[in-house]
Amino acid sequence: MIPIVPPVSRCFRPIMASNNRWMAVAAAMLAMAAPAAAATLQQRLLTLDSHLDTPASLAKPGWKIEDRHAYAQDYSQVDLPRMKSGGLDGGFWAIFTPQGPLDDAGFAHARDYALLRGMAIREMAAADPKNFALAVNAADAPAIAAQGRRVVYMSIENAYPLGHDISLLETFHAMGVRLLGFAHFTNNQFADSSTDPAGPKWGGLSPEGKALLAEANRLGVVLDASHSSDAVFDDFLRLSKSPFILSHSGCKAVFDHPRNIDDDRLRKLAAAGGVIQINSLGAYLRKLNNDPERGKALDALARRSEGAPLGVGSYRALLAERHAIDIAHPAERASFDDFMAHLLHALKVAGVDHVGIGLDWDGGGGVVGLEDVTGLPKISAALIKAGYGEADLQKIWSGNLLRVMAAAQAEGARERGEAP
Repeated sequence: MIPIVPPVSRCFRPIMASNNRWMAVAAAMLAMAAPAAAATLQQRLLTLDSHLDTPASLAKPGWKIEDRHAYAQDYSQVDLPRMKSGGLDGGFWAIFTPQGPLDDAGFAHARDYALLRGMAIREMAAADPKNFALAVNAADAPAIAAQGRRVVYMSIENAYPLGHDISLLETFHAMGVRLLGFAHFTNNQFADSSTDPAGPKWGGLSPEGKALLAEANRLGVVLDASHSSDAVFDDFLRLSKSPFILSHSGCKAVFDHPRNIDDDRLRKLAAAGGVIQINSLGAYLRKLNNDPERGKALDALARRSEGAPLGVGSYRALLAERHAIDIAHPAERASFDDFMAHLLHALKVAGVDHVGIGLDWDGGGGVVGLEDVTGLPKISAALIKAGYGEADLQKIWSGNLLRVMAAAQAEGARERGEAP
């Protein structure tokens, strides 16, 4: 007997096939629309990065912040055109000083080096007031960004240039510094580093380091625990009268590296009102297996260029040699997903009020899929996909960082007997 009505599956098969095609088309349209929507959102958000090593680019012969550069050509990751394209409103521009000898000559050289780097940052802003503005208070950033200008806060990465004279911090504060990292790759006179091959020297902060912390609190300068040891972090928790940040760090639960922070300390940081700013330096995101010959070649290149006066021609020659090293000894690199694993873990453990972004641009940061600041909307798109809303993203991109800065400045005003 032939059924009058065909089986349901046969009846609806054309409709189901049609629906599947439409669903596929809709999914493709959404996939294409998501980056555009994220880029639009990024332009609307106040977007700050807590660790920009871009001031190092200002000294490169022929290099101008107003010109558009390309990472594939000169390895730079931040300039004005790319900031505009990626929606980066600014952030903390670092006065980074490499660690040197802990003696009078070393301190004097480092002091002068840091002062010149600070002057270069100020000159960048002063030379182009249409596009850049120096910021010194937490309330400055929204006002500057609303004018279409880029926000220039200043930070110190490695307090080594202060020597044994912590009153120099007041000089740097007058210059515009509002964020202070105590150590870098090795121990110094103030603090233990998280990565010194010799191990800890002080068991946290030295006596001078504790005095420097108190002076930073008095001035309203935010403390930065990135690069410092876990014991220094613990001293910050115990001694600081204002919340502090890690300006460019990751999560030890995702990748066990000394530069990263464990979950217990993450929770304590959040309880103290602090913020972890997640970085994108691949070696801190996951284990990388790079050719040892690559490291040797890069070290040799750095030694030859260190301290040597560079002209445009010699700078281009160094770039050509760097490209040759990359071809001969390709680097294994972390991925965008590796970066997001740290960001999402921090959000899960510390909460959305205690996480931000500090990608270490122009200082080793950047991963496959996030080569320079034009890729920032990709982070926002991934956060939205993970269930975070626009209000959450505003906290992550600047709100949490500015809250800590405002709290530090309020504490400083209280200690100095000034109106906040």
